[in-house]
Amino acid sequence: MFGYYFKLGVRSLRRNPALTALMVLTLAVGVAASVATLTILHVMSGDPIPSKSDRLFVPLVDNNQPKGYTPGDKLNDDQSSYKDAIAILNARVGVRRVIMYGFGPSVEPPRAELGAFNVSGIAPTADFFAMFEVPFLYGQGWGEAEDKAGADVVVLGRELAEKVFGNTNPVGQTLRLMGFPYKVIGVIDYWNPLPHYHHIIGGPGSFGKPDDLFIPFNSAIRHETSHSGSMSCDGNRDPGFQGLLNSECTWIQPWIETRSASERVDVHAWLDNYANEQRKLGRLQRKAPNYVWNVMEWLEYRKVVGNDSKLQAWLAFGFLILCLVNTIGLLLAKFSVRASEVGVRRALGASRREIFNQFLIETAVVGLAGGVLGLLLAFGALALIAMQSNAMSVVAHMDWAMLATTFIMSVAAAILAGLLPTWRACQVTPALQLKSQ
Repeated sequence: MFGYYFKLGVRSLRRNPALTALMVLTLAVGVAASVATLTILHVMSGDPIPSKSDRLFVPLVDNNQPKGYTPGDKLNDDQSSYKDAIAILNARVGVRRVIMYGFGPSVEPPRAELGAFNVSGIAPTADFFAMFEVPFLYGQGWGEAEDKAGADVVVLGRELAEKVFGNTNPVGQTLRLMGFPYKVIGVIDYWNPLPHYHHIIGGPGSFGKPDDLFIPFNSAIRHETSHSGSMSCDGNRDPGFQGLLNSECTWIQPWIETRSASERVDVHAWLDNYANEQRKLGRLQRKAPNYVWNVMEWLEYRKVVGNDSKLQAWLAFGFLILCLVNTIGLLLAKFSVRASEVGVRRALGASRREIFNQFLIETAVVGLAGGVLGLLLAFGALALIAMQSNAMSVVAHMDWAMLATTFIMSVAAAILAGLLPTWRACQVTPALQLKSQ
């Protein structure tokens, strides 16, 4: 009977075309607004590395001055000083440790017609590529030997590699960065985890374009490469780059990867022991708690998804509910004019359950039509949102999960809206309808 009722539902769309079009449009607008907002929230709040997000940790200590500090105060800054970062890198905890900072180097391409231009980059240690599962198109990253020596080698992003060297393998070529010759040893494939959990502070931002290149951390330090992004300095600092390294200024991002999520306690224990040792040396006098966040906790702590985005999603769903109320009224009007039809069917032996199933399937057909139109409207809304900024163009796209959600939400909303009108239709008394004919 489902197929028969479905055909009846399709035919019913043509009975009152104006009323049907109004229902479909009302439902489609509500679904489109909700899905467009939910899609952006889905991309922004998703797990960027589900295979290991529970065993990648950001360890931080509070190295600010004790003056003005009250126990329980939140951490003032979210990065590490050079001293603490090197200690984390050399720690015997976890399977991989990475420290990094962002920088904005100038590039002098071998093709003179391009001219020099600036890009965004990261200066990480060697485990960066394995820790964050970076895919390579050509070559590979550097090793521990190049890391310690601060070798002038560079890994390019695919977009930059194609811009400078064309559609060829540039491994072995030389590229001048900041006035120094760097040897290209690798090109990463398209890699743009959303959000940019590995490099939230500084750089292109949580939802910006991917970084253009990567050089060894010690190479950037050896060339006294200025960082890009925020820096917090609590206390006096000697002048010059060496003064920065000796200072308590925080500007470096540390990460630790463990074999399992349960080893988090080992990371915290090491961090507590390190902090106690530093206090004996006169540092970390605040005696504040030490912090260890996994990836999703880190995104929550950094408020990557702001309260305004969540509020917009709730408002969109409120608008959908308003559209459903209007759809209920339209369905009541549509089904009320078919009371005589229901009376005749009941008199011929149709049960209330059969009437209920027929009308409910008809509302599902309306929901399916609204889903198709709502999907088109959602794509249009996302396209308009993407035009606002580069960051929005990255997050305003629909995946298969949201595509399926659109249809499920539309049909479910139509069925929900059709429950009351369908129930009312089932209450028709056959005798009264037959007498009125």
